[in-house]
Amino acid sequence: MSYTPEILREANQIISRRRSEAQSTYDARHLEILREIPEVKQYENHMAETGLAVIKALGMGSDSERYLNELSRTNLHVQSCIRAELKKHGYPENYLEVPYTCKKCEDTGFVGGFACSCRKELLRKLNIDALCKTSPAASCRFDNFNLDYYSDKIDERYGFSPREKAEEIFEYCKAYAEDFGKKSGSLYMCGATGLGKTHLSLAIANVVAENGFDVLYGSAQNILSKLEREKFDRGNRNDEEKRVLSCELLIIDDLGSEFSTQFTVSALYNIINTRINLSLPVIISTNLSPAEMEARYSQRIMSRIIGNYESMMFIGRDIRQIKYYEDKE
Repeated sequence: MSYTPEILREANQIISRRRSEAQSTYDARHLEILREIPEVKQYENHMAETGLAVIKALGMGSDSERYLNELSRTNLHVQSCIRAELKKHGYPENYLEVPYTCKKCEDTGFVGGFACSCRKELLRKLNIDALCKTSPAASCRFDNFNLDYYSDKIDERYGFSPREKAEEIFEYCKAYAEDFGKKSGSLYMCGATGLGKTHLSLAIANVVAENGFDVLYGSAQNILSKLEREKFDRGNRNDEEKRVLSCELLIIDDLGSEFSTQFTVSALYNIINTRINLSLPVIISTNLSPAEMEARYSQRIMSRIIGNYESMMFIGRDIRQIKYYEDKE
């Protein structure tokens, strides 16, 4: 599992803020209780004396264990007395416990040198939030992909119906997302506009990101434009290029809609070739046919896609148009 430096930094800041807020709440409560229940201070002084006695007991040799057990019982009794005082004055018995968000790690994010479950959950959430900021991922899930919009009539050109093909692709994508790992392959989704290519690529992104992998999604126009700006910005550190080439899953949506230049073709080749060499998967969606892709981007780019990607041909009617006319009725 891998997360961007930005997500890791944000998680650390949130966990640190949780701990600071919990300590501030405790400090305020402690001052309140000392003001309202002076007896608590006496109990705390007694506990402090017990702590000093523990240090002394460590040098007592064979008698230390018996003495430490006695001190432990005394300490527990004093804590019980404090809880009784709190209850008597109308406070919750745990009012003087530090109200950590996660009691297991006490808002440090780690337990025994390993990441706490609260930290893992926070990173997962931030990962999903980051994906949703750059895409409509929240509305594109496997559970709301509707196969009913695909015709069940056999298409004579292919020998099967659009629904059969869509169902086959849907099941493949779902399994791909659930089993995603370092050995996952790349996907090439092609077909006319409005057939669910973006929906399914984002449904994959949702599941993969939820499982803690670093997913970068963007339209071809946005990704290539950022790379071009970065290329000619002398003060830039090439952060975008590093992310595009090294993220665990890269999704390039709507390839072919961007303004094609010598730079964009060269950048696309570099992305595809580098990630093949690094065994890092890419999902490409396009409205262009394979022949149109080759004419636009060159034979060597198309050759690498055909030789290294799982191809998925979407067929049928534009679903967006079908929904539009349904809404009009």
